[in-house]
Amino acid sequence: MKNLYRACIFDLDGTIINTIHALTYTTNLVLEHFGLGPLTEEQMKHMVGNGYKKQMERSLKACGEGAMAYYEASLPLYQKLFKENCLYHLESYPGMQELLDRMKAAGMELAVLTNKPHDRGVETVEAVFGKGYFSYILGEKEGIPKKPDPTGVFMVLKALGKEPGECLYVGDTNTDMETAANAGLDAAGAVWGFRGREELKAFHPKYLADQPLEIAKMLGI
Repeated sequence: MKNLYRACIFDLDGTIINTIHALTYTTNLVLEHFGLGPLTEEQMKHMVGNGYKKQMERSLKACGEGAMAYYEASLPLYQKLFKENCLYHLESYPGMQELLDRMKAAGMELAVLTNKPHDRGVETVEAVFGKGYFSYILGEKEGIPKKPDPTGVFMVLKALGKEPGECLYVGDTNTDMETAANAGLDAAGAVWGFRGREELKAFHPKYLADQPLEIAKMLGI
């Protein structure tokens, strides 16, 4: 098969980088402050994906009745603590670097679109892959709707000078599959990430991959 794409947009958490240690560690620091928690990393895989506000809402609800009383106070605390701990035990997924290198060698431009706050997203990506490795990184910013709204995708496409049909979207959650569909992009479901095959399969992505290099094989690169 000949590669059909000139660009690829990746989700961050659970797709290119395993950030679950940092997300769980920070969330538990917040919960501990209010005498709650801790939550496990497996629990946290179902809390993340829609931005830190939704993450804290889900995490507090998981702590039982009455915990939501701390919601408003938890948000600035999370931002402060995550700024200090967002690089905690980060690791690229096995085979991800080789997939990215192969995509680049095939002439594809690479970008990251995440619901993580923008500055933390850039910091996280650059800590693992280095500055300038990706052509464009976009995280949560004021005035830009979060995924699955397609606005962020269109902003990335404009920055790359690409059309939706020229770009593949790779992500590990239902939010990512919806984002790709809403923007008119082919999707590849990252089964190695936080949610697994069944959640991704329900959205009928063009590709489903258990490991990053399976995507390279599917694209023929």
